[in-house]
Amino acid sequence: MTAGTTTGSPLLSWLEHPRADRGVHFAATGDDWDFRSYAELADRTRAVLAGLRASGVGPGDVVSVVEPAGPDFVATLFAAMAAGAAPSPIAPPLTFQDRDVYREHVLGLLRAAAPKVLVCAQRLTATIGPLAATAGVPRVLTAEELVSAGGDARGAVTEAGPLALLQFTSGSSGRARGVRVPHAALAANVAAIRTWLAMTPDDPTASWLPVHHDMGLIGCLVTPVVNTSDLWLMPSEEFVRDPARYLRCFGRHGARLTSMPNFGLEYVARRVRPAALDGMDFSAWRAVIVGAERIDVDALRRFCDLLAPHGFDPRALLPAYGLAEATLAVTGLPLDELHTAVGLRTDRLRPGARVVAGPDEPTGDEPTQPVVGCGRPLAGVQVRILDGDGTPVPEGVVGEIEVRGPSVAQGYVTDGESASQTALADGVLRTADAGFLHEGQLHVLGRLGDSMKVRGRAVFAEDLEWAVCRPGVPAQRMAALLGHRAGAATVVAVFEQARPEWLAQASQELRRRAEGAQVVIVDAPRGTIARTSSGKPRRRQMWQAFVDDRLPGTVVTPTAGQRQQTTEHTTAS
Repeated sequence: MTAGTTTGSPLLSWLEHPRADRGVHFAATGDDWDFRSYAELADRTRAVLAGLRASGVGPGDVVSVVEPAGPDFVATLFAAMAAGAAPSPIAPPLTFQDRDVYREHVLGLLRAAAPKVLVCAQRLTATIGPLAATAGVPRVLTAEELVSAGGDARGAVTEAGPLALLQFTSGSSGRARGVRVPHAALAANVAAIRTWLAMTPDDPTASWLPVHHDMGLIGCLVTPVVNTSDLWLMPSEEFVRDPARYLRCFGRHGARLTSMPNFGLEYVARRVRPAALDGMDFSAWRAVIVGAERIDVDALRRFCDLLAPHGFDPRALLPAYGLAEATLAVTGLPLDELHTAVGLRTDRLRPGARVVAGPDEPTGDEPTQPVVGCGRPLAGVQVRILDGDGTPVPEGVVGEIEVRGPSVAQGYVTDGESASQTALADGVLRTADAGFLHEGQLHVLGRLGDSMKVRGRAVFAEDLEWAVCRPGVPAQRMAALLGHRAGAATVVAVFEQARPEWLAQASQELRRRAEGAQVVIVDAPRGTIARTSSGKPRRRQMWQAFVDDRLPGTVVTPTAGQRQQTTEHTTAS
């Protein structure tokens, strides 16, 4: 097979006749962007491909990639696919990240992936190299070293290997697990997303999401590249520093599509001042896919209120549901359909119960929590709600979400040690997420592992967080942990640098909504709430830290709002 020949794979077809007039705009210093056309990226991809082959990488191998979101990440990702290998992205270390936690995380990923080669940015080799050696990785190379190893050659695309991608779960409910994504599953999910959004090459995407996890990787990198549309890509830390720069991608540069978690909407609405939007026009912005965590209807409203004076159409907000085991997207709100929220009767929130409050039904004294619909199944996807015995339940009844379809992954590379209850086998995905169907739309309540029964009623961590944060507590400053300690149902509310009024509100809400459970309130330093790359709290990890007396902070007496003790750590006794 000669250079320039492809196998007809839809994931790699852009390499055959790459466009010179479209490509990826990588965030540079200041407000500048480094544009690399698809022709340039294709040439770099083939040069890295030649180097991978010269280094012994072939079909069936795994190539771990520890690169920031730049041209070499794109080139290495697609070069590994073109070699018949499975790329396996790993997030680079952040300057503020706990080194010991990062070390254990990366060692776990590398031992599970067992890569033939690890491709690493030059500036990260001093950190990653020793970890790779400890994990038994044979070779650590930079993209530049791979290009040198290939000489002047430009590699030809190999027949598809067994996997297109080895992607790891976020680890929100336990240790991250490697998900085996075949070419057919990735191609099916990319095709379903393009159909859902009616994507054409004239629809630019912009993203600040990490490219090392499914939402940012597949939704905001692989899909736009396969679509050969312009892409504006900025690192997450740049979005945190200047969210208005991200908005300028749409209001000035013409981007139309994006994805983000709920907390991204909240962050934009909180940090961007209306004056910063002067001169921007958002009327062409067609889609904001909102997923990765339970969606707050107030966050959608605040985001719209900020951007609407500049032409933003609220119908562009597209709540969605997905997970790594389904490659990415499972359901999504159709274009041009306004999002809907249904009220939940909290007195009925138990598995097997019908929970949707009708328009003429009383909801009791507690505020009825709106739950935003995450849309309908994408093309080829089937979604059912099952009871504890695996039997489908009617619409409006709570149960476990099950997913089937061509995008469901092949399985896990190894189960290892994980608290996750997600099960993946024979094309059937038991998600361990609780939800219900209403008028054909999926409504997600939360992880089954982040819920517990209290006096016969299911209590979800997300519901408690909503109730506590509703009066004005920033969602990123609070997390609810649920579990049994010494045989007793226990709710732990962790705040980061809490204000006194937050603590009083939490005491009142938690004692009412989790009546019968022990309530512990912790006032902790900033940075205590561990989160995944998509912003979800690592509740199981923090619960274990609480039980082991390793969770930083001070336990507060819920009734009086006074500090119970002033030691550095909480007490689990």
